[in-house]
Formats: sequence, C-alpha cells, structure tokens
Amino acid sequence: MIKLFNGRFILTVNHFAGPSHNKVVVCYLGTWSVYRPERGSFTIEHLDPNLCTHIIYSFVGLDVLEDSPKPLDPWQDLTENYGKGGFQRITKLRNSHPHVKVTVAIGGWNEGSTNYSHMVSDEKRRRRFVQNALNFIKKYNFDGLDLDWEFPGKRGGTTTDKENFLLLVKELKSEFKKHNLLLTAAFGAGKDTIDIAYDVEGLSAYLDFIHMMCYDYHGTWDQKTGANAPLRSDDVLNVEYTINYMIKLGAPPNKLVLGLPLYGRTFIMDKPVLNPKKKMKLGMAAQSTGFQGKFTREAGFMGYNEICLEINNKTSGWTSYWDGESRTPYLVKEDKVICYDNEQSLREKIKFGIKKKLAGFMVWSIDTDDFQGDCAKEDDNFTYRNYPLMRSINKSIGETLIEVQKEEEEENKIKKVPNDRENEIDAQGNNSNMMKINLICVIFCIFKLIV
Repeated sequence: MIKLFNGRFILTVNHFAGPSHNKVVVCYLGTWSVYRPERGSFTIEHLDPNLCTHIIYSFVGLDVLEDSPKPLDPWQDLTENYGKGGFQRITKLRNSHPHVKVTVAIGGWNEGSTNYSHMVSDEKRRRRFVQNALNFIKKYNFDGLDLDWEFPGKRGGTTTDKENFLLLVKELKSEFKKHNLLLTAAFGAGKDTIDIAYDVEGLSAYLDFIHMMCYDYHGTWDQKTGANAPLRSDDVLNVEYTINYMIKLGAPPNKLVLGLPLYGRTFIMDKPVLNPKKKMKLGMAAQSTGFQGKFTREAGFMGYNEICLEINNKTSGWTSYWDGESRTPYLVKEDKVICYDNEQSLREKIKFGIKKKLAGFMVWSIDTDDFQGDCAKEDDNFTYRNYPLMRSINKSIGETLIEVQKEEEEENKIKKVPNDRENEIDAQGNNSNMMKINLICVIFCIFKLIV
C-alpha cells in the first residue's frame, strides 16, 4: 500500500497480519516523542503495527498515595478535559490489527527506584498495588503490564528489593492469569545490575517475557568512546555475555527477549581527529557530556532518524567506520563520535539470538527509527520506504531462522555420517585381535600334545 506523507509517497505493508515469522517483536513507544520538533514528532498514528507483535505504551508512573499506576501525562494519555486519549487510541489499533498485543509499561528511568522499593517492602501496599494495577489494565483495555523498575537494589533501592520484587511479580501473576493478562518486565543488562536486582530463576517462573535492555553498555559516563550495544567485548559489558549469563542463572531462552537499540550514543573527544583517513579506534578519552540531535535534543543521544540524516548528507564531514570487536558501526567528525547500530550490526545480534533460541527481540524505541522515510532512497516506483531498521529486523529474523535451520541440519548430517577411516582402523584392530586369539589357541593345543 502506498500512502502520501508530507508530499512523499511512502510504501507501507498492505496486510494486517503482523510479522510472518514466529518470533516476538516487541516495540516500545516513548510517548513523549510527540513533543519532538518538526519531523521528529511521533504520534500513535505513525505506528505500523504490522512490524510488531507487541506494542508497549511507555510510561505510566506510581501513585505512592494510592499504590496504583497513574498517567504521567494526563492530557496525552486520557480523554478527560479534551485530552488526546493516547490509551484509547493505541488499544484501538487491535481493531484493524488483531494480531498485536498492546500493554503499558510502568516505571522508566525518570521514575527512579525509591518509591518502588518502599511499596514492595510492605505486604499490604503490594496487595493494594496488585488490585489497582489489575483495575487500571482492565479500565483502559490493555493486554497486560510491563514492569520497568530501574532498578531494584539501586538508585535509592535497598538490599531487600531483590526478594520483594519477586514477591510482587508472584502476586501480580496470581491475579493476572485469572484474566489472561500478560505480565512482562524490562531488565538491566549489566552483570552488576542483574546480580543486585533480580532473582532470575524465580522471576522467570512468573513472567511471560523478560525484555533484556541490551544497550547503554557505554556512554559519556565512561568519559571515553565506546559502543552502545557491543555484541562482543573483552569484558562482561556486551550482548553475548548478558544473554549467556541470564541463561546460566536459570532464565529459559524461550522467555528471553533481546533488546535492540534504534538510537546511538554521542561523544565529544578531548582531542579532535586530524586525519580522517587514519582509523580512530574506540576507547578514546571523551568529555562527560555528548552532543544533541535536532529532534531528540538529549545530550549524548541521537535517534537513528537523526543519525541517518547525517550519513546521507555528503557534505556533513562524517567518516564511517566498523568496529570488528563490538560488531557495530561508528561515525567520526573532528572531535565528535556517534556509536550506533545499523542493519548489519542488528542482523548479527539477531543471528546470535536465534541460535540461542530466544523468544524474540524488542526495540527501544520505535519512535527513533526513520518512521518518516526521510533517509530512504527513491525506488523504481518513485516511492520511499519508512522504518528501515524495523523492516530490516523482521526480514533478518525470517532469513536467519532459515539460515540457522540449514546450518543445524548440516551439523546433524556430519554427526550422523560414519567416518570411513575410523571404521577401517576399527576393522584392522578387530582382525589383529582375532589373529592374536587364534595364535594363543594354537600354542595352547601344541602345549597339550607335548604334555
């Protein structure tokens, strides 16, 4: 289907069945993205539910007086007082796309940890939250709740958060399953966070999915350049370690959802690169604050919709590099660096996840993909494709499932085919043994005759 957006023809999917593969694709939507300027402003109507199996409306907060979820932006979320009715608009997507599940996330970075820590430490408050959360989900017609407490035991939390978070999840699941509602959670990806915050095996028993936030491994807080989401590294800060560690701690692979970033991290180095032809390696000293993108306007952060504009601008002065260790791309211009993910790096993460037989993949966040199609090249039909990363993710999942299946079949064939040389040696060995036995028998018979 071809639609006209702002004077450009955008090619969209012409069916309403969602992704054709069998993996989950969870799309987080940061609702504040509507306030971004110009073509960075993202509304619910920009969503293409065909690209997702689950959509998560992010975020609502915690009302500490009522122990209940609460809208963080009532004008955007609700219909009262001429509000924009975000809750209603996003859940109505199921009318035209019945395959998609629409849930709501509570928490997020700005909510902090202290209020959640206090709530879960009190059994009565937990019980009240469970009932209020259930009522909230049913009132606004969501399919479930996503817990985004960042993070138990940290940022004002206590050492008992790990145990109390498990109790909360157990109690929520007990009520939610009566109403066939989804219960999921977003986990921090760093080993230190996992160890402090989560009883992985216990939580896995009650959560439908665990969304691993496999990004923000590095940023300006390191005061040196580094990949936002390295697939591999020489330390524990990488995607492969995170997933392997979660499985080791008892998380079933079919409940793990690998998080993919649709954004990058920006840096301002202490010293500029004078010769762009000489490859600058990651790990260079950088300032504690990065630069902003024109849409997201957050220091140290750029959406892919901003990054791709820089890449397409041939006069912008950026030099593109590929980091072989982290398996991610990065851009350099004088003293500025952008570490991000593209189609190739995402595909390699997807192949790793599929080989691990994970439930699927999630993105943070769909509003920073090139949803307008501004970076797309005109095709033969004079149309443009939007959501390049989301489309690439779904395509890579489908293709990689087939690729990995073929690889596994080839491996099984090799295991089943007998080794002729080993059989030859074995046969020779058996013949040798038989000759030895026969010789012993002859000697024994001769000995008996003599005696």
